[in-house]
Amino acid sequence: MSMRREAFLDHVQERGEYETREEAERATRVVLALLGAHLVGAVRAALAARLPETYALILLNPLQAAEPLSPERFVRATAAWIEGATEKTALWDIGAVLSTVAAAAGDALTHEALLQLPPGYDLLFGRPRPT
Repeated sequence: MSMRREAFLDHVQERGEYETREEAERATRVVLALLGAHLVGAVRAALAARLPETYALILLNPLQAAEPLSPERFVRATAAWIEGATEKTALWDIGAVLSTVAAAAGDALTHEALLQLPPGYDLLFGRPRPT
């Protein structure tokens, strides 16, 4: 079952410590568009099913990625897409959104998504892998 849009944004806003709902919305849209370019098949569809419809559509109709972005390049790309962002603020935005996505997805699906991503994304999701 998917999370309601308001509840999802409440979590992002709280985790990101955003002053406005619009800031949380902007971060959510950018991060999910970039993430969707890196996930494929059943994992992307299952993750989308756990998100509010607005965000599921963004994840399912992503920006096109020529190659998988390393976590560092993902942060730089996020910063480039969010007006006024720096890599430091983009990292904060990513953490707020992806930790909310991980909470909505649950451990098993988050693990499956991480298997499709380059090493290091576990930290962006707030789910460090044991070493």
